[in-house]
Amino acid sequence: MKEKYIHILGIVLTLGYGGLVAFLYAAEPRSLEEFTTKARTAVENIATKGTVVIGTYEVDPARFNEGLTAFREDRFPAARDAFERADPEKRDARTQFYIAYSFYRQGWGRVSNDDALFKLGVEAADRVRTLDPDFRTDDPGLQLKTPVDLRTELEEGLAVTADDFNPLRVFRERK
Repeated sequence: MKEKYIHILGIVLTLGYGGLVAFLYAAEPRSLEEFTTKARTAVENIATKGTVVIGTYEVDPARFNEGLTAFREDRFPAARDAFERADPEKRDARTQFYIAYSFYRQGWGRVSNDDALFKLGVEAADRVRTLDPDFRTDDPGLQLKTPVDLRTELEEGLAVTADDFNPLRVFRERK
């Protein structure tokens, strides 16, 4: 074997070992099982970022459908979790719209609304407007079709008005 190849192999092995040490230092795994989990997560993150860089990023359709099923069954935290796993880079307007809508539906109440969830919904609706200013959903099960409509509804839920003290409010319908 030529001396040049031995030097190259030595450099590659040294860099690989240094990368492993840096990963172990950053991830701080407590067991071999935790090491494999964190390594898998790191590889998935690198692969996702790579697809974004080269322009081939797509939402995972299986996880999106899992989130849509949970959304339609009113299991909103599970739906958001599936949507976030389907779109980890938060680059798909449709997925982000469903996340915002799930915050609205979970936070909506006949008597009062959950302000924390509504604020998170406003942030997600803003993300949708940033990603696609002309976004409009085609889902017939949703009454609010655009992120602007959804954001308006969320902001009205956050505002304290005289209508909040109307006893007939308990008869209103969720959108």
